[in-house]
Amino acid sequence: MSDNADQPSPGVAGPPPAAPGQPGHDPVAWHGWLMHQQELRRRQAHADAVAKAAASMGGRVRGAEAAPIRTAALVAVLAAGLATAVFLGDGMGPGLLIAALPAMVAAYVSARAAGRTARPWTVLWALGCVALLGIPALRDSAWPSTLAILAAVLLAGLALHGSRRWPGVLLSPLGFLSTAVSGVGWAWAGVRARGGRGRERWLPVAKASVVAVGLLLVFGALFASADAAFADLLGGLAPDVSLGEGPLRILLFGFGAVLALAGARTAAAPHRWDRFEVAPGKARSRVEWGLPLIVLNLLFAGFIAVQLAVLFGGYDKVLESTGLTYAEYARQGFWQLLWATVFVLGVIALALRWAPRGAAGDRRFVRVVLGVLCLLTLVVVASAVRRMDLYVDAYGLTRLRLSVVVVELWLGLVIVLLMAAGVTGGRWLARGVVGSAAVTVLAFGLVSPDGVIAGSNVARYQREGKIDLAYARELSADAAPALDRLPEPQRSCALIGIRDELRDAGGAPWYATSLGEYRARGVLRERPVTVSLGECRTLGADGIRRSAPTTG
Repeated sequence: MSDNADQPSPGVAGPPPAAPGQPGHDPVAWHGWLMHQQELRRRQAHADAVAKAAASMGGRVRGAEAAPIRTAALVAVLAAGLATAVFLGDGMGPGLLIAALPAMVAAYVSARAAGRTARPWTVLWALGCVALLGIPALRDSAWPSTLAILAAVLLAGLALHGSRRWPGVLLSPLGFLSTAVSGVGWAWAGVRARGGRGRERWLPVAKASVVAVGLLLVFGALFASADAAFADLLGGLAPDVSLGEGPLRILLFGFGAVLALAGARTAAAPHRWDRFEVAPGKARSRVEWGLPLIVLNLLFAGFIAVQLAVLFGGYDKVLESTGLTYAEYARQGFWQLLWATVFVLGVIALALRWAPRGAAGDRRFVRVVLGVLCLLTLVVVASAVRRMDLYVDAYGLTRLRLSVVVVELWLGLVIVLLMAAGVTGGRWLARGVVGSAAVTVLAFGLVSPDGVIAGSNVARYQREGKIDLAYARELSADAAPALDRLPEPQRSCALIGIRDELRDAGGAPWYATSLGEYRARGVLRERPVTVSLGECRTLGADGIRRSAPTTG
């Protein structure tokens, strides 16, 4: 082995010790030098790997290292878990918002500790999240409440991540999946760090809390046994938790605490989803890009011309020539027009990706072609809504018919936002579309969709003497005030389903009782159901599109 082969690699400050075979060789110093060299190479490899990861897309998206969790955030996380276990074990209602408030406090404390400041969009998303989480407190129906919760998660992701562009808008909710895992380790590290120090700060608080709880239990029990009115008030306010529900409550506690930790960890070090880069497509020439879209515009214009001819020529002539019934004509066209609206949005997204953009004239050309397409699409939206209106007049309003009309109207609003972005610039478009969706979901929950459906069908009964009582029995308690306007026995036949559902649910506590359920119980308490389901069947109330019997 040559001397050069034994010589350590260069790049380290200071002269190397004598190698084996050289004068003055010290085996101990030589071995230490080699170990030092190996450690330096390992550190350099680690630094290179970190730099490579930071330069990659995943490294750029990953947030900075989170600061240690604050004590106030830990307390808020525990409060969120406890509130989830106490208030959500009996169902949704005001308890959902009560359980979410401590989680919001934990996120706020963590964001402030990280030096983040609230921006206008962040405040707007947070307020929208609170409003959406209040929908289950208002509505007994599950479908508007579910939509509201999903929309609240989306707004929470935007508020905590601060996303502005389409990648961030679409990926922000996914950030909670990773922070739910890393948040547990983050909290555990904070607990361990506080285990050996700061005891003089938190131990007195813990002792005082235990004493306060003991005093509340002792004197609360004494006052409750001394006064029946106070006992009734206390029983209505205090959660009813039995020992048999222990596993469920423990599971809910863990679920609520993990969700709160995910929010707090995200607020402390959010992912930067906006750093995802989506390269624009290759710009096309005006002919290659514009010809297909101009042909599509001509097709839309021809369809709209036919719709205007039908509008002024009357439906009877169209029905006679096509052989369709009144309802078939309305229903057949709606779904196709709904899909046409969806496809147009996809066409516009792809067209913008490959649009010519070499000169100012190219940009004006793109705006004109896509603007005409958007205007024609708005007419298609109006035609689709009109067709569904005709179908509802013939057969009544249902959940499916109401929901698809709302979706079609929201798609029309998105078209309007696209037109506005074409004029003013599209930096705000992603947030505008999300905001419009959240407002639509919030309005959908506030108007009580089941109440709207019941009100529409009751009005149709008053006009035509027809109502589908079997479908009315499937509606939630939100429909009770509207169904209460029916005459007997139709009223009782429509309310039987709500009565049975409330009877099976029993006396839910206040934090699990929605406003819709509260009103329905009041309606049934003032005017109970007077007929049985068997008597309703003799009226034909269980069939679809049965005519209600004439009374009097």
